[in-house]
Amino acid sequence: MKLIEKLCPNGVEYHNLEDCCYILDNLRKPIRKSNRSNGKYPYYGANGVQDYVSDYIFDGTYVLVGEDGSVITKNGNPVVNWASGKIWVNNHAHIISEKNGVLLRFLFHYIQTLNVSFYIHGNIPKLTGKDFRILQIPTPPIEVQNEIVRILDRFSMLEAELENKLQNELEYRKQQYEYYRDKLLSFSNLEMGGVRNCKVDWLTMGEIGTFVRGNGLQKKDFTESGVPCIHYGQIYTYYGTFASETKSFVSEEAAKKFKKAKYGDVIIVCTSENVEDVCKCVVWLGDENVCVSGETYIFQHHQNPKYIAYYLQTSAFQSFKTRNYTGTKVIRVHEDRLKKFIIPIPPIEEQNRIVEILDRFEALTTDICNGLPAEIKARQQQYEYYRNKLLTFKEKTA
Repeated sequence: MKLIEKLCPNGVEYHNLEDCCYILDNLRKPIRKSNRSNGKYPYYGANGVQDYVSDYIFDGTYVLVGEDGSVITKNGNPVVNWASGKIWVNNHAHIISEKNGVLLRFLFHYIQTLNVSFYIHGNIPKLTGKDFRILQIPTPPIEVQNEIVRILDRFSMLEAELENKLQNELEYRKQQYEYYRDKLLSFSNLEMGGVRNCKVDWLTMGEIGTFVRGNGLQKKDFTESGVPCIHYGQIYTYYGTFASETKSFVSEEAAKKFKKAKYGDVIIVCTSENVEDVCKCVVWLGDENVCVSGETYIFQHHQNPKYIAYYLQTSAFQSFKTRNYTGTKVIRVHEDRLKKFIIPIPPIEEQNRIVEILDRFEALTTDICNGLPAEIKARQQQYEYYRNKLLTFKEKTA
């Protein structure tokens, strides 16, 4: 950076953090959750906003750095937040404000580059006030600080704009996929459904197949290898519409006591914390039987298994769940209710054709879903590379 070469050719002085800003930790005040009054003011903790309360103790612009708890990233950098306006900060986050000579925004960017692994101690990770105060901060001329802040803020803004566009594109593609899937499976629209000269039987799931309740399998049963298994919690986060491999295994001895799904069975989660996720399912297409946990049903049938799974993703099934779930904190749809859900059953050839179309749609959506995090990660890495380049200074010697 030419400005650095011009204004500080011999290097930059480093100072303790406490000399570069005002540290306001003595003004923090924690409030127990039971004693908080709901309001509009952000209540900050170690890693950001924890709640909203009815009062504030700070009013201005600040940088918050995690003190204890979730205070360090996987790269060893501290957790840093920018906060402005009327806020409340508890005693799990250090809080600093600007002092003449060092821009607060410059500190915000620079502190994120520090490796503080050496300073983190205790069973509950902690960056003590003593260690926080002596973090070493370069203090280039204000002109240099301003230019670095301008570049990094611009970079951050462009990154946020791109991420927002990618998220919007992903949401649009998902909505498009769901629209055509529901149309294709409605059988009320010849153009979209493509049901030509074939009979469609409207049958309940109880008429189509049988339900077997999963049993017993817990995460503590997992082994490095052995018999494949699927825990109900993994269906929410790990699996798509179908799977031929598992994330987890159990020993051959343990597998003897667990219920198993065979090729083509649909594994349905029967419990969740919300209506949207309850009854999420995955079709098992693996070469060997797979053990399943409790809180699932194994749906055995003689239809195209993907066809059944795709239909259980439609708005028709979402509406059915909304009318038939039980519970409040834990949402359930019981077997006796699921048996009554009606599915249109065309001939197997038509099921196969529909599945082929939806497979192509899902592949496109999955590609975008997989590509989005990769693109965001690449942009983040690019930002961090240039940030670290800009914030690396030769130390001035006496």
